[in-house]
Amino acid sequence: MNPEKIPNWMLWPLTIPYGAATRLRTALYRAGILRPKRLGGVVISVGNLTVGGTGKTPMAMWIAERLASEGKRAAILTRGYFGEDSGAGNTSDEAQLMRARLGEGVEIGVGANRFASGRELEKRVGWFVLDDGFQHMQLARDVDIVLIDATNPFGGQLLPAGRRREPRSALGRADAIIIMRSGHAPAVETAMRRDSSAPIFYARPELTSIRKLGADEQRAPDDTADAQAIRGRKLFAFCGIGNPGAFVADSRRWNLNVTGQKFYRDHHRYTQSEFDALVLQARAAGADALVCTEKDAFNLVGVRTDAMDVYCCVISLCVEREDEFWRSVMQAVERKRREGKGRD
Repeated sequence: MNPEKIPNWMLWPLTIPYGAATRLRTALYRAGILRPKRLGGVVISVGNLTVGGTGKTPMAMWIAERLASEGKRAAILTRGYFGEDSGAGNTSDEAQLMRARLGEGVEIGVGANRFASGRELEKRVGWFVLDDGFQHMQLARDVDIVLIDATNPFGGQLLPAGRRREPRSALGRADAIIIMRSGHAPAVETAMRRDSSAPIFYARPELTSIRKLGADEQRAPDDTADAQAIRGRKLFAFCGIGNPGAFVADSRRWNLNVTGQKFYRDHHRYTQSEFDALVLQARAAGADALVCTEKDAFNLVGVRTDAMDVYCCVISLCVEREDEFWRSVMQAVERKRREGKGRD
């Protein structure tokens, strides 16, 4: 039986030992029985309570760019899921995306052992952004930023029956909370206040440009003729990300005409046969072009896409009250530094 098709009620009993193990691990770190390793610089963790899909990587890049704009030498430490090491660096989609977006202004450390990655960069970097770091307690941090998706705030039940990695009480470790894909979610705020007093902010993904695969140009989503031509096309959306439904919802919010969709597992590497089948499915849905995320574009390398135009959406993160949010982060750093320790 396919594990993804097992009913949740059959998986629910497994949430009990999973939750117990998670609470025990947290308690051992809190009691100092397990001790995190510490890097020489400041560590800002970006994470969530659920499996994938809240925008951790865009948030990590936003923070790294903000640090770089202030003249701080920064690095992002990322797990690099499903990537392979090559002479040009790790080939994971997220690592490639970060390098393409951030250039040489921000270092990228890739590997399951984020402490080892950080140690390699310590001599030239003073600030570290820990991507997907809320549950990575092996590495000490100065700030914990937790992202909550307003469309599915707490992921239902704990793993494996639901999408939640930790009990909601884990929000008590957060120094700042960002509610994604909303500008106002009072019910979500009220629910979080039972477990956390951390300041709450809002952010949403915004479309920066639309890029045609195989072309050098990027078309800004404004009133230009080219952008309007793309918006006039019937698009079939496909993606292999943590929260694929959110991409389709965002695409429609950006006024793209999406006529159908096909979802794959997170970090999915596409084959030629899969792409050919995707083209047939798109045509059956009345679409004349395909649209995907920027991360998916890296997973199409080696696939011939000439059978149908493929566009990828380049997004950026719009953080509301961004200066206030940044002050909150820096104040948390200063507070932890005065106490002489980061968050365990």
